[in-house]
Amino acid sequence: MVKSTGIYQGGLNCLLTHGPSGQQIETDAPTDNHGRGQAFSPTDLTTASFGACMVTTMAIAARTKLGRDIPGVRWAVTKEMSTDAPRRIVRMAAQIWLPFPRSIDPSGFLEQAALNCPVHHSLHPAIERPVTFHWQD
Repeated sequence: MVKSTGIYQGGLNCLLTHGPSGQQIETDAPTDNHGRGQAFSPTDLTTASFGACMVTTMAIAARTKLGRDIPGVRWAVTKEMSTDAPRRIVRMAAQIWLPFPRSIDPSGFLEQAALNCPVHHSLHPAIERPVTFHWQD
């Protein structure tokens, strides 16, 4: 079990602390929801976690199934919020760029790993989450 803590600092800003490491992250409300947009919003962190989780899970699969590491893999995730109440994430579209040819993974372990990451399985099923893989072919 991992514990994180936080403190509301005022001005729609929070300071989050990762228990095991002590690393800290600030959040700010987005400009379209009364904030300054000067840091990740809580929903931005969800989106960033989605991308990081997919690529981390791919790296674990690459190590265990393919016997290699996958440095240089990049991702981008675009978040769309609802226009009706309650305010919520309705779509997170991800793109993942792999700097090597698809032939390194003929069985598709890496793509399957990404689509089965823990964050992917933890999101509400109503959230659309298309993922596009860009291989260097």
